[in-house]
Amino acid sequence: MKIISMDVMSTGVIAYYVLIASREGLFTPIALNNAQEVTYADPVPQAVILTAIVIGFSIQALMLVGVMKLARDNPTLESNEIENSNTP
Repeated sequence: MKIISMDVMSTGVIAYYVLIASREGLFTPIALNNAQEVTYADPVPQAVILTAIVIGFSIQALMLVGVMKLARDNPTLESNEIENSNTP
């Protein structure tokens, strides 16, 4: 449940950034043949959000592998018992 809640939280943050970054009248920054004054969308926030999506996916996969290893060693759903049995 903790992994799912972290995934939902990161998806919510990414959706919030997409919501506040969306604007009307912006064009993609592709070179046009005609030289007109147009407003272009900034590609840096888009790259940051794509990076956040990839990092979030990799962290989720790493946490799931850790849970799979813990589930193999401790066949219980109580996190307190798992923490007590794995403390040095």
